[in-house]
Amino acid sequence: MTGRYGPGVAVELRDVSPGVWIWRLRHRDWTPEAEWSPRVACTCVESGGEVVLLDPIAPPEDDTAFWARIDARPPTVVAILKPDHVRDVDVFVERYGARAHGPRLFFRQDIPRAELEPIFAGYGFALPGGLVPQYDGRSREETPMWVPERRTLVFADGMTAPDGELRVWATPWHEQAVLPALRALLDLPFQHVIVSHGEPVHDRAAYERALTLPPWSGA
Repeated sequence: MTGRYGPGVAVELRDVSPGVWIWRLRHRDWTPEAEWSPRVACTCVESGGEVVLLDPIAPPEDDTAFWARIDARPPTVVAILKPDHVRDVDVFVERYGARAHGPRLFFRQDIPRAELEPIFAGYGFALPGGLVPQYDGRSREETPMWVPERRTLVFADGMTAPDGELRVWATPWHEQAVLPALRALLDLPFQHVIVSHGEPVHDRAAYERALTLPPWSGA
């Protein structure tokens, strides 16, 4: 089984740090009216003896470089960080027998076939591999994922970088709820920040700067 892309979709593979790599490809649902760019990022981390895919999209079967890399170290866990990032969780669960985790609720038009163990931020909850979901204050049911072994923080949509500069994605409660939650994440000793939209890989300094900038509203 493969994803919902046809052949000929260009996929970029990029190593971030030991045990962390991403792949980027054009999102099948992108339109010119979307407030985000066509290419989106998905993340693979190795941690605690697990191989974890975060918000994965399956490239076409003819992308031999991608599938060879995945087949060499098959995923054991798939984690969905946000209800509208279901993407291709079913492909990786059914192809590799990976355990799936994700939000408690989904949109009615995009419900996965796989049974996903719910992800909760806080209360000592952790995923296999020692990944720790975080609270971002955005009230979008998103759980950014902290990977302590790799000192990496992965976001779905809480942060974005449409012009290459890391920004917080705007909400009406940016000052009241989002900034306090994201500032609290500075207690984590992360070195890398990965986002789905725009330039995907950033460092801690870029994250700190993002908290001082106006939120990005898609304008």
